[in-house]
Amino acid sequence: CECNFISFIFLSLGTGSNILSALQDLFWLLKSKVEKQLQIISVLQWVLTFLVMGIACTLILMYILCTDCWAIAALYLAWLVFDWNTPKKGGRRSQWVRNWAIWRYFRDYFPIRLVKTHNLLTTRNYIFGYHPHGIMGLGAFCNFSTEATGVGQKFPGIRPYLATLAGNFRMPILRDYLMSGGICPVNRDSIDYILSKNGSGNAIIIVVGGAAESLNCTPGKNSVTLKNRKGFVKLALRHGADLVPVYSFGENEVYKQVIFEEGSWGRWVQKKFQKHIGFAPCIFHGRGLFSSNTWGLLPYSKPITTVVGEPITIPKIDNPSQQDVDFYHSMYVDSLIKLFDKYKSRFGLPETEVLEVN
Repeated sequence: CECNFISFIFLSLGTGSNILSALQDLFWLLKSKVEKQLQIISVLQWVLTFLVMGIACTLILMYILCTDCWAIAALYLAWLVFDWNTPKKGGRRSQWVRNWAIWRYFRDYFPIRLVKTHNLLTTRNYIFGYHPHGIMGLGAFCNFSTEATGVGQKFPGIRPYLATLAGNFRMPILRDYLMSGGICPVNRDSIDYILSKNGSGNAIIIVVGGAAESLNCTPGKNSVTLKNRKGFVKLALRHGADLVPVYSFGENEVYKQVIFEEGSWGRWVQKKFQKHIGFAPCIFHGRGLFSSNTWGLLPYSKPITTVVGEPITIPKIDNPSQQDVDFYHSMYVDSLIKLFDKYKSRFGLPETEVLEVN
């Protein structure tokens, strides 16, 4: 890189460019290089947070308890007991954290973009169905747990809550970090509270396909696990919360995964983990830290465009029948497919591409 920069300067001088112009061009190249490194760091910190922060913080806390600084860990544990139910009551979001500059570098690495198609009324509550899951739901995180793509400006008066595994909120430090971004547990207690005791203008983002969908995500494939996922529709009916289909084009492109066939030992292990722990271990890889030609944990820098569709008006039914649930679930599936078909060609997919609904 240094040799290229020096050659660039001499070439500029040799063709008659003045020294000031050459230095300005060099500064621009250096700035671009620094920005790229900051983008890599911002993404890497989130990947490590997703994969190891919970376990690492738990082990560190246990270690501190065995040292002379045990009082610090004891105080935090006392606070943890006192604060245990906060995630179930809307959490503790921080606009300061959501507006960190690091998230803008995170956005620009791919880049990630949020597309608004319809206005949302602040007098209503919403459940966004996010598709597809991908490996880590990077588009969901960036768009709805940070302000990097301007969700607050695009949907003024709407408070987004990204729902994730409840087990994450049992991990010290990680729970507080997640809550600061407006992330909440994907369980009935948490969702009931936000939709019934937190006023209006709330939007809960549920990655409907969950761990099962992550097992099938691979570049070039557009499929969602949705046919038998109806719990979110029932919740919407019980609270009269409008359903909003959301599709993220490119979410499956950022990692490559080893897909185990149904009936194989690998798929059996994944399903056992999914059933008993709540997540499915995936064998995946992205690019290396220093080169895009090597394997590593960094996702590939592929564009992710998240399109928020038209809300489906849902009536409030305290005890919805299965017929009610099936009816509105069918409406939701049709709306998601229409959203996909309308925007697929704009984001690099052929007109013949079909969204596979499993």
